[in-house]
Amino acid sequence: MINYQLLEALAAIVSEKGFEKAARKLFITQSAASRRIRQLESIVGEPVLIRSHPPILTATGKRLLNHLQQVRQLEVALGMNTLVESEGYDQPLTIRLATNADSLATWLPEALAVGDKLKFELVVEDQSVTLKRMKAGEVMVCISSDGEPVNGAAVIPLGSLKYKVVASAKWVDRYGLDTDLGELPCLVFDENDKLQHQFLADFNYSAPQYIHYFPCSEGFKQGVLSGLGYGLLPELQIGDLIDRGELIDLKPDYVINTPLFWHYWHTESPQLKALREHAMSVAKIKLEQ
Repeated sequence: MINYQLLEALAAIVSEKGFEKAARKLFITQSAASRRIRQLESIVGEPVLIRSHPPILTATGKRLLNHLQQVRQLEVALGMNTLVESEGYDQPLTIRLATNADSLATWLPEALAVGDKLKFELVVEDQSVTLKRMKAGEVMVCISSDGEPVNGAAVIPLGSLKYKVVASAKWVDRYGLDTDLGELPCLVFDENDKLQHQFLADFNYSAPQYIHYFPCSEGFKQGVLSGLGYGLLPELQIGDLIDRGELIDLKPDYVINTPLFWHYWHTESPQLKALREHAMSVAKIKLEQ
């Protein structure tokens, strides 16, 4: 049987992106954290981490972390707390949740406001890649554009974020709209964000050639407002900026609907069930159904 302190060390090293920070989180020395990983590897008979910067889970490490997440869920559901014996039963449950930045900038904060018995650690990435965190067992909940459930988990559709192609009046005055938009300055969230490419392909424009990468939803919006480039923004984030003339809808009849899904482990605790149900009620109001 595996000592769950060893799995807790593995989880901490992955979440903290290194042995030193993980040791501080666990209130042990760095050498003790290293010993726990060596002991875990001795038990399973193969490496669980690639010692890179930051450390990377092996396939076996991913399976072990997936197992730990489900054990945590089951213990909470049973009213147990053996993994962290120093904490009382009334301590908030820490939820690691992977989400896209645009959800975090729009509807998600309201969805997370379900009570004072949860603490959140958010992993923020493009919605097209967040599911890898669930597959690796790094998170308890995942919001993704991928609707295929991972092994041991379930998935429920939330609705869609509706994106519009917008630019500032300053940008339109400078560049006009009579040329191939693929040649003009645009904003893209990061290398995983392909909404801009989808838009340009839908209108037979060339692939984007002049890209500003803005991996921050609020910064992205401010970049568009400043005239740095045009881009795709969620309608929830645009609000009344088009009506006020601060943004111009470059293609009034065009939208991209990005579906979002809530992924969760089958061993769902009562707290996470309440969170999921509250998130679904908020999504039903805020997102395109």
